[in-house]
Amino acid sequence: MKSLNTVSVPDPKSRSCICSLFTTIALICGVYFTGSALMAKDFRALPGFSMNRAKQNEQCRKCEVPPPRQEKQESRVTENVQNNKCQKKCRPLGSEALPEGIVSKTSNLQMRPLWGDVEKKSPHSVNLLGIAVGIKQKELVDKIVRKFLEHDFVVMLFHYDGVVDEWNDLDWSSRAIHVSAMNQTKWWFAKRFLHPDIVSEYDYIFLWDEDLGVENFHPEKYISIVREEGLEISQPALDASKSEVHHHITVRRGRSKVHRRFYRLNKSGRTCDNNSTEPPCVGWVEMMAPVFSKSAWRCAWYMVQNDLIHAWGLDMKLGYCAQGDRTRKVGVVDAEYITHLAVPTLGANSDVETVIKELDHSLQGKNLTDSDALAAPIEKFDNRSLVRRQSYIEMKIFGDRWRKATKQDQCWVDPFQSEEKGRATTYT
Repeated sequence: MKSLNTVSVPDPKSRSCICSLFTTIALICGVYFTGSALMAKDFRALPGFSMNRAKQNEQCRKCEVPPPRQEKQESRVTENVQNNKCQKKCRPLGSEALPEGIVSKTSNLQMRPLWGDVEKKSPHSVNLLGIAVGIKQKELVDKIVRKFLEHDFVVMLFHYDGVVDEWNDLDWSSRAIHVSAMNQTKWWFAKRFLHPDIVSEYDYIFLWDEDLGVENFHPEKYISIVREEGLEISQPALDASKSEVHHHITVRRGRSKVHRRFYRLNKSGRTCDNNSTEPPCVGWVEMMAPVFSKSAWRCAWYMVQNDLIHAWGLDMKLGYCAQGDRTRKVGVVDAEYITHLAVPTLGANSDVETVIKELDHSLQGKNLTDSDALAAPIEKFDNRSLVRRQSYIEMKIFGDRWRKATKQDQCWVDPFQSEEKGRATTYT
C-alpha cells in the first residue's frame, strides 16, 4: 500500500511531450498575430476599407482629442485647402506679391485728363486704327483718319520720319496718339506698342499703310460685314482701275460682298481652284491693309518677329491665327473697297517698277543667304531698293524659323498638315 505523502514523478517521456506542446502553441500564436497584422495592412490598401477605417479613426480622434486641439486641426485643414486653391490661380508673372483685386491685367489707349472727369460725349471707342505715316503723305492720311474718327475709332499714328509737330494744324491731331521713331515700319511699331493686353478692349485692329484711298470705304459698314461673315482676318478689296495690284486675290469683284479665294491657271502647274486649301489661293490677305479681330491679333502679335521689321512671309502664315478654318475666316471685303496708290515711303522716292525689275533680275537664281546675293550691284539703286532687298532677306529668315519651330516643338499639332508645303510667298 502506497503512502499518502508519496509524490508521483512523471517520467522523462511525459515531460518531453509537454514541452513540445507549449512550443507548438507558441508558434501558432506567433503566426496568427503576424498574419493578422499583415492582413490588416493589405485591407487598408483597399478603398472601401480605407474609407471605413478613416471614419473610425476620425471618430476616435473626435472622442479622444480635446476641443481646443480639434479646432486647431480644423484650422490647419482649412489653411491647406486655401493654399491648394491659391496655388491653382493663374497670376500674371511678377504680381504674386500683390492681392488679386489690385492687379490690373490690361490697359487701353484712351487718353485721360490731368484733372476732372473723362468727357462722356461719345461712347468708349471699341476699334483701333494704327497707321504708319510720313509728313509727305499728310493729305492722304488726313482723309483716312477723318473717316475713322467719325466712327469713334482710336487712332494711333506711327511717325517713321520723326516729324510730329507739323501735324498739329489738323483739328484732329490732339485726339490721335503719336509715336515717333526714325525709319521704322508699322510692324516695328505694332510689335512694341500694340501688345494684345494693351489693345484687348478693341474688337478690331486696322493696321494700315498710308498710301490708300478711302473714297469708297466706310469703317462702320465694313465692320458690320466682317461680323456677319465671321471673318477674323480680312482686308478691303482694291479698285483695280485705280490701284497698283500685286496679288489678284485682292481685286474687287462686282456684285459681291466678300470673297475668300481666287482662281488661276498657271503654265507652271501652280493652280488656284475650288479644291485649293492653302495660301495664296485662299486664306490670305495682303499686308498693306489687314484687319484683325482681337483674338486673331493676340495670335498674330506673337508671330510678328521682333527683329524682322518688314514682316514679309507673315502673310502666308496668318491663317494659323484665324481661330479656325482659314478658308472661311479669312477674306476680302468687296462691298467696302479702297485704292492702293503704291507711293514709295521708306527709302528715297524712285521709279519703283524699274527698281523692282532690276533688283529681281540681279538676284535671280541666287540664295539670299549667300555672299554673292548680298554683294549684288546696288550702286544704281536708291535706298528703296535696299529696303526691298532687306524684305527678301527677312522673308527667307522667317521661313527658316517657321520650319525649325515646327520640327522642334513636339507638342504642336499642325491643323493644316495635309495642306502646308512650306512654300514661300512670291512677290510679283
